[in-house]
Amino acid sequence: MTCSIIVGGQWGDEGKGKIISYICKKDKPSVIARGGVGPNAGHTVKVGDKSYGIRMVPTGFPHLGAKLAIGAGVLVDPEVLLREIEMLKDFKVGERLVVDYRAGIIEEKHKEMDKKDEHLAKEIGTTGSGCGPANVDRILRVLKQAKDIEELKSYLGDVSELVNDTLDEGKDVLIEGTQGTFLSLYYGTYPYVTSKDTTASTFAADVGVGPTKVDEVIVVFKSFPTRVGAGPFPTEMSLEEAEKLGIVEYGTVTGRRRRVGWFDFEMAKKACRLNGATQIALTGLDKYDKECYGVTEYNKLTRKAKEFIEKIEEVTKVPVTLISTGPEINQTIDLRDELL
Repeated sequence: MTCSIIVGGQWGDEGKGKIISYICKKDKPSVIARGGVGPNAGHTVKVGDKSYGIRMVPTGFPHLGAKLAIGAGVLVDPEVLLREIEMLKDFKVGERLVVDYRAGIIEEKHKEMDKKDEHLAKEIGTTGSGCGPANVDRILRVLKQAKDIEELKSYLGDVSELVNDTLDEGKDVLIEGTQGTFLSLYYGTYPYVTSKDTTASTFAADVGVGPTKVDEVIVVFKSFPTRVGAGPFPTEMSLEEAEKLGIVEYGTVTGRRRRVGWFDFEMAKKACRLNGATQIALTGLDKYDKECYGVTEYNKLTRKAKEFIEKIEEVTKVPVTLISTGPEINQTIDLRDELL
């Protein structure tokens, strides 16, 4: 059995959805469990010629052989979740989904508070999805839990039991973390952060797994990091520079234009340390070097691309095992068998 955690190494939007989709197709885990904050993180999942913007359901949903789980540490917006279950009915999501009965519930009042709060909405640039105010209520011990919501009754269960039983049976579990390391309430660019920690340790706790059960921590970096909302971005480039490089992106949840920067090697080193990284997944290599688009063998990468990867490994002391060279699942170089 293997328990793996996927973590964003920057400010989110690193392409975790693509990496998760690839791992699910290749490794076929028995359970895909979502940790993280809640519906303030969006993931784009491409299946064939269709793209799905997902905020609550685990992004590994196209792998039909897995149970899908939302951990106790995650905030659930019932309206968003039920809409996604309906949208993804062809994938039998409703039949495979387990929502931990202790997960916190976002109510309409939380979303209103989030949008009306001058500090959160304008200075910090939150998504307005109600996560911060809901987490405040959770700390005050007045937040509703999933077990209190009638519409969720048929999906309720104990995710910690599910995950630990699956591992005890010798099967694989994949834990999806949302956001990115430097949006962590503790280790991020405070106060321009989200409302809880977003590192591997917390994602394990979110789904009820102890640290000794975790085998692999895969930190995902994008070749050109991006950020939505306010906050420090030491290597940020101008929008004009980003446009010249062909990097124009918009947030899945907010629709806001993403800020773009150059790769920050020291930041990557810090992210690997904070998460206890055992592997690195690098996305957007085709943006860094257009000649690498669609390449599926490491030895066919350009010298420029190889030097970039080698420098990441040299600075972080962590092997780059998965390399994305395009949006399609098969546009991936997998070096895990060779490097691990």
